[in-house]
Amino acid sequence: MPRWHRAPLPARIRLRAALVPAGRDREELVVPTSGGRYDVHLGRRQRVAVYWEEEVSEVRRCTWFYKGDKDNKYIPYSETFSEELEEAYMVAVTLDEWKKKLESPSREIIILHNPKLMVHYHPVASSDDWGSTPTEQGRPRTVKRGVENIAAEIPNGEPLQIDHLVFVVHGIGPACDIRFRSIVQCVNDFRNVSLSMLQAHFKKAQEQQQIGRVEFLPVNWHSSLHSTGVDVDLERITLPSINRLRHFINDTILDVFFYNSSTYCQTIVDTVASEMNRLYQLFLQRNPLFKGGVSIAGHSLGSLILFDLLTNQKAAPEEDEHSQEGSRTTSSNRGIEAVKEILKKLELSEYCDVFEKEKMDRQALFLCTEKNLKEMGIPLGPRMKILHYISSKAEMQDQSTAGPGHGGERGAEPGSPSQQDDGNCQYRDVGLGQVSANYPQLDYKPTIFFAFGSPIGMFLTVRGVKRINPNYSLPTCKGFFNIFHPFDPVAYRIEPMIVPDLEFEPMLLPHHKGRKRMHLELKEGLTRMSVDLKNNLLGSLRVAWQSFTRAPMPALEGASTEAEGEAEASVEKQPETKAEEPPPAVKEEPSLINVGRLNGGNRIDYVLQEKPIESFNEYLFALQGHLCYWESEDTVLLVLKEIYQTQGITLDQPLPGSQ
Repeated sequence: MPRWHRAPLPARIRLRAALVPAGRDREELVVPTSGGRYDVHLGRRQRVAVYWEEEVSEVRRCTWFYKGDKDNKYIPYSETFSEELEEAYMVAVTLDEWKKKLESPSREIIILHNPKLMVHYHPVASSDDWGSTPTEQGRPRTVKRGVENIAAEIPNGEPLQIDHLVFVVHGIGPACDIRFRSIVQCVNDFRNVSLSMLQAHFKKAQEQQQIGRVEFLPVNWHSSLHSTGVDVDLERITLPSINRLRHFINDTILDVFFYNSSTYCQTIVDTVASEMNRLYQLFLQRNPLFKGGVSIAGHSLGSLILFDLLTNQKAAPEEDEHSQEGSRTTSSNRGIEAVKEILKKLELSEYCDVFEKEKMDRQALFLCTEKNLKEMGIPLGPRMKILHYISSKAEMQDQSTAGPGHGGERGAEPGSPSQQDDGNCQYRDVGLGQVSANYPQLDYKPTIFFAFGSPIGMFLTVRGVKRINPNYSLPTCKGFFNIFHPFDPVAYRIEPMIVPDLEFEPMLLPHHKGRKRMHLELKEGLTRMSVDLKNNLLGSLRVAWQSFTRAPMPALEGASTEAEGEAEASVEKQPETKAEEPPPAVKEEPSLINVGRLNGGNRIDYVLQEKPIESFNEYLFALQGHLCYWESEDTVLLVLKEIYQTQGITLDQPLPGSQ
């Protein structure tokens, strides 16, 4: 039996208004509902999905209902039978003649006892050979006329104004969560959570009509990939044993291998790009007044597909030129400052103006000869100091290049954008190792790229990209957020590839209610308490040992004053160097960490807070950790916060610990 839902209030008003006109126009009338994602064809009484493929559902104008079997909800009669019931009811009311029996097309009996008591009997047998009465044919169910006093919640609907559009790309397989739901259903949940988060955290902006809502549209590539005939080929070579497991692997895990095949990778990237372009153009047609931006989000393998697409986008020529000019200017200024630091180190600060006038950066300084310095008016003594510094640095660079671990890896050519200016370490292009494919161009420039439970870091490392240049940014997208659950087995970090020499924790996503989860606060408090207790105990033992070993010796007291003073100083300094460090879980984050330009200089890695029950055994909740993002309020709130921040709109109350 189909599950019936009451239409939201705005949709009901539009549908009721559309029923007023008569004739052929009403039969061909189409009314958009559910935020414009569905169209209702009034003549055919059908509800059709606009942006994705979905089975057509029936729409009824309901006036008569009966209670269902299991969920005790009211189920509407068909419009034709409702008209018969209404006619019989009006006759009974007018003539005051009740106890009327009506038989529905499915041989169900409805008896109208009086205006307040009307019952519905379901037949329990296919025939009535034994002459059973309706009371013997099953338990009667309540029949109701009209929608008054029906305890059913009517949704208020969604704001008409759309501020931003987000395309969501799924990962491996046709199912996207633990309940084996499709990407359409999961994105519906994500959208519903976003509406509740807007009401809870952007209430002021909503009351002032500054914002409407964010639209999320799913992008499905799995069905296109598996409609190429590859499933038939796989079925032919699949062993018959453990059939369900093998079918599951063919339908899900093999998507990773398909993406690493040049043939099927081309199919996947073509499908994702063309589908996002199609949805974008269709959305603009249906929303001609839309002036907002577009962002993209990917889950699991979907995030890797989007990352590869974004790394192969081509920036507009004028933007590329401005970017290169800005990069050259910044690099030049940085080089001049580096020369000033070198001169300051050599105690030659008085010549800074001379080098700045000649626009001498670090690279130019290391190309200088004695003749060049003499022409600049540098005296002999300073010239010798500078030349000695240049030669010593050149020797050190030659030794480090010839040393172990440096000869086997080739980086970018000198002077290329992917080479670091002020060190010996060279970076590989992030496109290294990508599957050979013709990556299509998108019709828009994404504002932000959100990755949920993403293996991007792992794939880049496997492809041979060990480090990402801090100066690198996606050509057409300036924002990048890597969001993951701490127990997600598929997720990997990005920031350590940019800043490998510094150990630091990812940004902890604040709870949407404004604080850390209680079990995390308790855990950190107990850890700090144990560290403090240990330090205090060690300090007390140290003081006791010093007082015990400091015996009175008058004869040697004068002779050993200096030695004792030095010993005491060394003993007092020793515990400072060996003081107990707090564990990584409670270390304070550095106030400012430079993680490059991949996210515009802002942090990239964000970790969710696990739930109390998940902290008991992280292995049990590993799979759930990879599939939790669709209903995660914390994830949705970060997405909304970053999107609206680009429009100058902030949360009503800043969450503690947020950037």
